[in-house]
Amino acid sequence: MEVEVSSSGADSALAGIWVKRLAFAPIVVLALFRIAHVRLLWADEDYHLAAAIHLLAGKVPYRDFWYDKPPLSALYYALIGGWCGWPLRLLDAAYVLLACYLVFRLCRSWWSELEGYVGALLLAFFTTFYLPSAVIPFAADAIMLVPHLAAVYFASRRRAFTCGICAGIAFLANTKALFVLAVCGIWAMSDLLPLALGFCLPVAVGLTVGLGTGALNAYWEQVWRWGFLYAKGSPVLDPLANGALRTGNWLGFHFALVVAAIYGMRWLDRNFAWKLGTWTVLSYAAVALGFRFAPHYFLQLLPPLTVLASFGVAHAIRGKRKWVLILVGASLLVPVLRFGPRYAVLAFDDLEGRAPQWSDVAMDLDSQAVARFVRASGMPGESLFVWGYRPDIYVFTRLYSDSRYWDSQPLTGVPADRHLHATGAIYSRSAVANRAELTRSHPAWIVDGLGLLNPKLELTEYPELRSWMVGYQQVGRTNLSVIYHRK
Repeated sequence: MEVEVSSSGADSALAGIWVKRLAFAPIVVLALFRIAHVRLLWADEDYHLAAAIHLLAGKVPYRDFWYDKPPLSALYYALIGGWCGWPLRLLDAAYVLLACYLVFRLCRSWWSELEGYVGALLLAFFTTFYLPSAVIPFAADAIMLVPHLAAVYFASRRRAFTCGICAGIAFLANTKALFVLAVCGIWAMSDLLPLALGFCLPVAVGLTVGLGTGALNAYWEQVWRWGFLYAKGSPVLDPLANGALRTGNWLGFHFALVVAAIYGMRWLDRNFAWKLGTWTVLSYAAVALGFRFAPHYFLQLLPPLTVLASFGVAHAIRGKRKWVLILVGASLLVPVLRFGPRYAVLAFDDLEGRAPQWSDVAMDLDSQAVARFVRASGMPGESLFVWGYRPDIYVFTRLYSDSRYWDSQPLTGVPADRHLHATGAIYSRSAVANRAELTRSHPAWIVDGLGLLNPKLELTEYPELRSWMVGYQQVGRTNLSVIYHRK
């Protein structure tokens, strides 16, 4: 009889283990949805991939090539050799799963495994079903997800030094990590010294590397000075209206989180309520910084709202609050119906080997056409310069620039978020010196990926570049680009 009971207990334990493992299955499936984008590159991820290609060619960021983002993004894509396609999408899927696991750990440490599973599932869902330009490319905001969540998790466990290290790593991905540090500091007022020491450790390592490679001054110029000018020169005419509209749009597609969070706040312990409230408010302040409210900025707000919603959903399940669960479920249908069909269409296009018929990826497809021409006509080891903001051409060709400049932003002073229609420079005096420096380089290929879209910023509109282009001849053209080769 004792053997039978022991065997039954073992079977129940084994069944429980498999139930827990299978609970992660939908989370894995959701993370793998991004594989539908295997043949596409989105803005920002192509920039960091191109930076990784330059980095792996032995070039030092900031010193040898212009890079106006903190260094961790380039290092992230260097893990896969700067390749796009399957390596890229699988790396991003694994990163999403790691972020989901951290949400699981945080929610479980505060409440129970139910909240953990719900939180992980919600994070996987909303990093899948939203605007592709916001959730598919892993730019600074997305790459900060894991160290952001890790910092908050360790802060909740009162491990201030480790928390500070994670916040410092986040800072090397995105300067908005200072808001993450502020959250952790408020939570751990009695442990500010170890928190600060932990934060300074990775930052000090980064500064030491910058100093040792001679890139520190250039880092300050490109990341901080350019970033400040970029934020100061916002093209948004009515920041408050823009913020209200974009916040409303984001909350509309994430209404399931809003409903669950509001319900959960009614039942939340006061200790958790003030912590989650602080985390949410400061994360939204980071989103609002610069008053642009770009969709991918809201990735900083997603973690606290997800954690709060996980408690609300779990409480509704335990309390059998059917109206809450029905409202949350119905709200989840909105992003699924809006963004889900695109995954199916892209997957069928991939299987059929057909180019996507989608206006959002027209520039990416044009860059692929340019790359095919250059690869077919060029020689291994040749260099490339791209006028405009088209870093995907570097990724598709696997070529790199022989000067510090590989796009037109520091040469025109006009940021990429407006140079398709505007000509106002935020960096005009330095841009003149940068153009003079560019003319001392001699790339084999030049691709003008901007002139056909905004003739006022065409390459030959600048006198010093006009004389530089005498040494090149037009050899090809696509719908959006003009291709030149050195004579």
